[in-house]
Amino acid sequence: EVLSIAGTACVRKTLQLSIAAYMARMWTCATFLPSTQAQVRKTTKAVRTPNRSWNGTGTARRYLKRVVSATEADGEGVPIEKSFKAAPTVLGIDKIMELLPHRFPFLLVDRVLEYVPGQYAVGMKNVTINDHFFNGHFPGRPIMPGVLQIEAMAQVGGIVFLDPETGGEGARDNFFFGGVEKCRFRRPVVPGDTLIMKVELTKLNKRFGIAKMHGEAYVGDQLACDADLTLVLGG
Repeated sequence: EVLSIAGTACVRKTLQLSIAAYMARMWTCATFLPSTQAQVRKTTKAVRTPNRSWNGTGTARRYLKRVVSATEADGEGVPIEKSFKAAPTVLGIDKIMELLPHRFPFLLVDRVLEYVPGQYAVGMKNVTINDHFFNGHFPGRPIMPGVLQIEAMAQVGGIVFLDPETGGEGARDNFFFGGVEKCRFRRPVVPGDTLIMKVELTKLNKRFGIAKMHGEAYVGDQLACDADLTLVLGG
């Protein structure tokens, strides 16, 4: 009986080790994931950074993980030009323009990657040298103005605010800043960057048309800007 029990335990342990080895191999070989354990740990740490709540959201988190991992490609397997996939689209530009009153050159949201009505939205802004503000900010050193980063986050928040599902009337409504608090700029945003912004509704007063929101903007896994926003419906 002792031998039988020992044999059963040995088989169980062998199966556990085999499964663990298989899962580790699948993890390191999966598309867009780094091929070394050090890079896996680095990417996991970047995606699971504490106090950055949007990293916990599903679609946007997976997209960020792919972008971070692709930039750490070690030259093995998939070529770098094929290692990026298109960002997910929950709301395209046509739907965004149905919800927001903004138009060129001040529509600063290209796509919504993730959206939960009445709670939060994750939007994307592709920053290019063709953006009009780079002509004067600054000649020879183009940097996206911080106030426009705040504006872009406010527009993402406006999608939540103006959505008919949460009581808004879409582009027929206008909204304005009621306040910006605890704003911090962490890194410059330059042409070629992709700004990923999560804006979460923290408090809504439908009677007076006032919304409190918290916004965070990232370039890759780096926090570029964060702020608490107050938005007010206007006539």
